[in-house]
Amino acid sequence: MENIDQEKGSYSQEKGSPKESSKVDLLERIFKLKHHGSTVKIELLAGLTTFITMAYVIFVNPSIMSQAGLDYGAAFVATCLGAALGCLLMGLYANWPVGLAPGMGLNAFFTYTVVGEMGYNWEVALGAVFLSGILFMIMSLSRIREWLLNSIPMSLRFAMGAGVGMFLGLIGLKTAGIVVASPATLVTMGSFGEPPAFLAAICFLMIAVLSHRNVFGAILVSMFVVTAIGWGMGLVEYNGLMSAPPSLAPTFMAMDVAGALNVGMISVVLAFLFVNMFDTAGTLMGVAHRANLVDENGKIENLSRSLKADSTSSVAGAMIGCPPVTSYVESAAGVAAGGRTGLTAVTVGVLFLLATFFAPLAGMIPAYATAGALIYVAMLMMSGMAHINWKDVTDTIPAIITVVMMPLTFSIANGIALGFLTYATLKLLTGQRDKVSVSLYLLCVVFIAKFAFL
Repeated sequence: MENIDQEKGSYSQEKGSPKESSKVDLLERIFKLKHHGSTVKIELLAGLTTFITMAYVIFVNPSIMSQAGLDYGAAFVATCLGAALGCLLMGLYANWPVGLAPGMGLNAFFTYTVVGEMGYNWEVALGAVFLSGILFMIMSLSRIREWLLNSIPMSLRFAMGAGVGMFLGLIGLKTAGIVVASPATLVTMGSFGEPPAFLAAICFLMIAVLSHRNVFGAILVSMFVVTAIGWGMGLVEYNGLMSAPPSLAPTFMAMDVAGALNVGMISVVLAFLFVNMFDTAGTLMGVAHRANLVDENGKIENLSRSLKADSTSSVAGAMIGCPPVTSYVESAAGVAAGGRTGLTAVTVGVLFLLATFFAPLAGMIPAYATAGALIYVAMLMMSGMAHINWKDVTDTIPAIITVVMMPLTFSIANGIALGFLTYATLKLLTGQRDKVSVSLYLLCVVFIAKFAFL
């Protein structure tokens, strides 16, 4: 009898309670864990890993968006909710282990170019984000997406990502005071004797060292350490760690779609669309290979659904006050930790929801800490230049122009336009007309009209 009771006890521990067993069965039906060779525990740990690697956006995005005039508290909540919604859509609809959040670089374009340089208010800028999301949705539901994706040369695709990185890096350097304006030379070196510049440099170097040593959450750890140093120097005021989430009312449904239909906003909408679309495509394809979501014929499982989830997230994000919500390459960290299904993404989404209760902590993170993170992320984004064909000048020159002109004109849209126009011109004049697609011609006409009449 004793042996029988012990066997029953062992069996009970393996199976768990009926309630726990039913939960596992439900997760199995939704995410097909066994099919992907994963377990609930692995997926939860992978989700935590992805969240930690991309959680810096909780602090960086509201800081950038508030400079465009958005209420900081509302921007913080919008960031968390936009990311949570995107993750939940990606996990439950596409069953992909990919985390989403407001896009880095696109938020800088929103604040410093569309609002700062072009002079539109943030409501109109949100309207442009909404329209670009709608276009992305339409393209995801049709063959237009594949047609356009395939028609843009690879060199320009990589250059767009690298250019956004350089633009983001300049924003970080400017915010930290490492690079400052000069009437004689346009820009010059700031003073590292100033605490913000010095601490931003420390934050950047700390992130780089910790990342090289594979320290878990290197960006987040470095931002917190530098914030603590600033607090010790009397530069940061302690406001607490947790509170009820701030109100979303200041940004909820505040977008001005009618204002964004202005002819002058065409290039802005296209810039949001192209950067988001190519960044998403590159991230999803990269993660798909790492997560074994590609079959023996090269077909990517649920790719169409993942693109639809991404584009829908951008539309929903604009409604609550976010720049385009996009897939994050940091998701690769969760995949490396074993994440293979949408349960990883759902876990990330739930953690973003919980983050809404940490508004006081987000408000304490100083600009120099976020600047250090921006500079580091910018460096990572520029790695795409390695994939450009440097032996063909008709490929390299347009790519370099795209990368360089984004920060120098302080506009992602201008960089894209000049790069595309240069590419088409060089290919036509060197007898390579077959390299220029019909869609690229159409885009060039739009960009020429922009420079000529707007």
